[in-house]
Amino acid sequence: MTVEAVTPPESGELWAGSAPVSARPPQPPVSMIERMTLILDAFDGATPTLTLLGLSERTGLPRSTVHRILDQMIRLRWLAHAPGGYRLGMRTLELGGLAADHNEIRDVVSPLLHDLCQRTGMVGHLGVLDGREVLYLDKAGGRFAATVPTRLGGRMPAHSTALGKALLASLEPSIVETSFRDHLPQLTARTICDRAELHRELARIRQRQGVAVDNEESVAGIACVAVPIRGRGAAVAALSLSGQIGGERTALDTARLARVLVEVAHEAGRSLFPRHARWR
Repeated sequence: MTVEAVTPPESGELWAGSAPVSARPPQPPVSMIERMTLILDAFDGATPTLTLLGLSERTGLPRSTVHRILDQMIRLRWLAHAPGGYRLGMRTLELGGLAADHNEIRDVVSPLLHDLCQRTGMVGHLGVLDGREVLYLDKAGGRFAATVPTRLGGRMPAHSTALGKALLASLEPSIVETSFRDHLPQLTARTICDRAELHRELARIRQRQGVAVDNEESVAGIACVAVPIRGRGAAVAALSLSGQIGGERTALDTARLARVLVEVAHEAGRSLFPRHARWR
């Protein structure tokens, strides 16, 4: 009887009968959760915005597949449209907010916001844009905070708030148009409910270098001034100061508040994006 010595296959080879064949490349994930995870993992600090092609290349998924999944992830707020592509959506931030101490924007900006409120005696907010709404990351103002009916983690329609308008004005008008195709809810008699007027208001805000004003548009008796916090051109959040008007106080000193807010927003931007400080 003849005995043949069998050589083990080389690494990377599998045996089929008596002939070695190359190992098949790993199959792309088939479950939706795996594919969503690949897409979410494609984003990092160096590339917070990715195109459809970039996501396809990073995940190894076909562009048609990525495009189909993106539509669902945007609808569910895992992702959002951004100038130049897609970015992580507010659902990721809200989940991260369960461990809010780890939220970089809030960690950096909140001390500046609380100091500003102590100096001005007004109620301050830190917020980010989530589609048609503002999501509040922080609120400051001590005993005065109760005079403004907002809360940490709460939301307000973006078109009715100074915070929201400051952030909307930083977007391309076409993106705003896409987001506000439906009826704009009216919160007070002063709320902007006409889309054409909203676009005109955002144009005025752009001319004021991002300074936005809410004159009883979200809450009767409350006025607000806000400015965006920018990275390299893009607004990542916004700061605002709010106060009661009416009675002896008929208006806010908008110009003064805008100046102090711009100073704090610049400081926040330099702290959040030190590598981009030279572009300021």
